Amino acid sequence: MATVVARDHDVEPSKAEIRLVISASALGTVFEWYDFFIYGTLAASGIIGRTFFPAGNETLQTLLAWAGFAVGFGFRPIGAVLFGYLGDRLGRKYTFLVTITLMGIATAGVGLIPSYDAIGMAAPILVLLLRIAQGLALGGEYGGAAIYVAEHSPRGRSGFYTSFIQAGVVGGFILSLAVILSFKTVLAGPAWDSWGWRAPFIFSIALLAVSLWMRLKLSESPVFKAMRAAGEVAHNPLRESFTYPGNLKRMAVALFGIAAGLAVIWYTAMFSVLSFLQTTMRLEETTAQLITGAGALMGVAWFVLFGWLSDLVGRKKPIVIGYIMTLILLFPIFHVMGAAANPGLARAAERAPVVVSGPHCAYSPFAAKQTDECARLLDYFSKKGVSYTKEVTPVTSVSIGGVPIADHAPAALDKALANAGYDLSRVKPGAGNIALILIAILAVTALSGLTYGPVAALLSEMFPPAIRYSSLSMPYHLGTGYFGGFLPFISQYIVARTGDPFAGLWYTWGITLLALIVTVLWLKEDRHGRIVA
Repeated sequence: MATVVARDHDVEPSKAEIRLVISASALGTVFEWYDFFIYGTLAASGIIGRTFFPAGNETLQTLLAWAGFAVGFGFRPIGAVLFGYLGDRLGRKYTFLVTITLMGIATAGVGLIPSYDAIGMAAPILVLLLRIAQGLALGGEYGGAAIYVAEHSPRGRSGFYTSFIQAGVVGGFILSLAVILSFKTVLAGPAWDSWGWRAPFIFSIALLAVSLWMRLKLSESPVFKAMRAAGEVAHNPLRESFTYPGNLKRMAVALFGIAAGLAVIWYTAMFSVLSFLQTTMRLEETTAQLITGAGALMGVAWFVLFGWLSDLVGRKKPIVIGYIMTLILLFPIFHVMGAAANPGLARAAERAPVVVSGPHCAYSPFAAKQTDECARLLDYFSKKGVSYTKEVTPVTSVSIGGVPIADHAPAALDKALANAGYDLSRVKPGAGNIALILIAILAVTALSGLTYGPVAALLSEMFPPAIRYSSLSMPYHLGTGYFGGFLPFISQYIVARTGDPFAGLWYTWGITLLALIVTVLWLKEDRHGRIVA
């Protein structure tokens, strides 16, 4: 690598240029994450599982659908390596033109795949292949957009300007909900369930056209131009990311201290909230989506606020405070949300707890058929979304509110739950309870804003310009792809195994604790709040 490092912020863009840079980059990010998130949004509603994966076990279908969601994230680091290399060698602009094109085509393809009933195992295979393509594209998108905006930002303003990229990720989630709800309204009932749900995927072609039109107007990053003019472009940015002095440590801190922590909080704030309301608290599907979308929309301001604040107080302080507050408030927030979403179900679970006991109770969410009676009971309650506790006894039994239930047939258990006050029908909360849910969502999105808002600027500042695209993208996508992308699957699995609807939050809590320790100990700032490389 050249010994002379290209200068950041030597030439400041005009106000008109910076507005175009931010709007084109942020809108492109919105559209690209929309493409990625409509799969997750529809997976939470069960449509993806029912359509593309084998029938016979609803829990298994849900887990396989979330596994498909996770696969896309699993390939993001490979995309980060590929497109990071191209971004450092060929430039920021054209690299993320390629990524958004790949994403748009892959997303539209998901909407065109025939169902499992029509083509058998070819359906989930094609879904996984297109999810891989989406993951590769997304692996190159975020780093390019974040760096492009950071390298155009005037000195002391990069936290504020890059916060719109962070808000764009939330915008993609909101747009996915808005488009899905719009198509559901137009294509209501059987039309939506049979084929209408495919329209949001195909709609991505229109979003791709808008994104390409805007991004083609952009010029190359001034920092990359300066590097190219000075002959400072890295010859092999992938290799130099691992050999540049101190860079391996920086990437480790970015991975375990920043990316992992922000990812689990973000996905908890978005997908875990939606899944929790729809599945566990049994809200009517459209109601849950509207509430989650409204909460996310109101929460967008947190990302911009804390990005702006990081220009004043430094990047590290908001992130550390966000981690600490998450450890303290995560479980209380979700308990408030659950009690407000379905008070009757929450009261029934407290007043008449379900206890399942037996000699083994070896319940497996992946099994098409459970092996013993105790496991079948756990499977029944898990599918119903009813919390339970397990005990070891010589004989299999179940009690509801301390009353033994002799007949373990599903119809008899349905009746016993109803008699104990469990109303398992879909509910629509009243206005007051919806307000409480929105406050809870705002609280959890504030935690995400604290830990995510400053991150694009922080990561851009951590790494030398010549290897910035590669060095930023690899740890970011490893952290968000594996720690965050697998969160819905892991948390759902924990809930299915334990019977505790809140148990999946322990995954978020544990990763946040790890991130807090790494950030406090190894992320260094100088007295002016600047990241020490």
